[in-house]
Amino acid sequence: MSKITFLGAGSTVFAKNVLGDCMLTPALQGFELALYDIDTERLKDSETMLNNLKATTGSTCVVNAYTDRKEALRGAKFVVNAIQVGGYDPCTITDFEIPKKYGLRQTIADTIGIGGIFRNLRTIPVMLGFAEDMHEVCPDALFLNYTNPMAVLTNVMNTYGGIRTVGLCHSVQACIPHLFEHLDMDQTGVKAKIAGINHMAWLLEVTKDGEDLYPEIKRRAALKQQEKHHDMVRYEMMLKFGYYITESSEHNAEYHPYFIKRNYPELIERFNIPLDEYPRRCIDQIDRWKKMREELVNDKNLEHKRSHEYASYIFEAIETNVPFKIGGNVMNTGLITNLPKEACVEVPCLVDRSGVTPTYVGDLPPQCAALNRTNINTQLLTIEAAMTGRKEHIYHAAMLDPHTAAELSMDDIIAMCNDLIEAHGDWLPQFK
Repeated sequence: MSKITFLGAGSTVFAKNVLGDCMLTPALQGFELALYDIDTERLKDSETMLNNLKATTGSTCVVNAYTDRKEALRGAKFVVNAIQVGGYDPCTITDFEIPKKYGLRQTIADTIGIGGIFRNLRTIPVMLGFAEDMHEVCPDALFLNYTNPMAVLTNVMNTYGGIRTVGLCHSVQACIPHLFEHLDMDQTGVKAKIAGINHMAWLLEVTKDGEDLYPEIKRRAALKQQEKHHDMVRYEMMLKFGYYITESSEHNAEYHPYFIKRNYPELIERFNIPLDEYPRRCIDQIDRWKKMREELVNDKNLEHKRSHEYASYIFEAIETNVPFKIGGNVMNTGLITNLPKEACVEVPCLVDRSGVTPTYVGDLPPQCAALNRTNINTQLLTIEAAMTGRKEHIYHAAMLDPHTAAELSMDDIIAMCNDLIEAHGDWLPQFK
């Protein structure tokens, strides 16, 4: 029996989307859906929910929950990763509150920036543990990473874990629908080309019947900027740098040095930037889960429609050899020629029986590549810190982060990193 292993299966809503999709995919019938999570209560919730879904969909997939990670992985053909190390309390709270004492504010803090750096540092050892287990019990499995920070973790699994890994993010799929809906434009028949790095990939081309739609997009975006809306940072970046970015404005506000500035507090208001957004979402999600749990977990008539998540479509393409195109995070093996070869990039990929094959992009526009490199610098130094255990590389990563460097002195950055290392304690065993 072929096997799909889901690590972090206590994320019940996401497990429903990914594994519910698999239950509705003819080519994946008869697969074992192996669930693993360190939270046994949430693991049990997901097992109950998926068995209810199995009954209502008539799927022949077999649902099994495991408390032994290696057994969950044993013999897997595909592995899906959706873990979060440290959770909201204490680690997300730490990532936000200590930088605040130094006057450094964040919005999401899960990609780069000081929060992204420390999320990486506590997640990388866990991911390398997955890789070690996989080499023993399922060395040929394809690893789909949904966990942030996407670029660094996908890079580490490929480069140091030695596991065939592709990183998947919703921002590529959502880019055109969200942009066109907000600008009241018809997306029917639109062709787009997107490439860059995760959360900062670029809408390089957008055409319809051979016509370049960028002039009209920019005209409408400039009009929208005259009033408050949810996407002001991305529109500003597009109008100044020429290209639209895949990930949201609240994310991009902290990827650049232009928006969250103590000396220009009016920018927060002007660009409608939601500071401390991620902690608010966490609290809201925890509260909503208490209300959702009963209806989602114990609903004997639970239904599911196949979602837009890439996972089941990737598995289906590999099983059937019917090609499918995705936006995937992969190592830069000459794909984007003006970004470092050590970087993880986000490019169009073709999936079929031979696996995930990235496509060649060539040079990005020079200003886009330059902005990408500012984030890649911090990503690569974070990996260096994690793999060498040397604190000075944490400092380097933070000092090279665009937002952090724009706000704090080098001495304050080092002091803040030391405070964060101490506060994390056992979450960062390699730096104790």
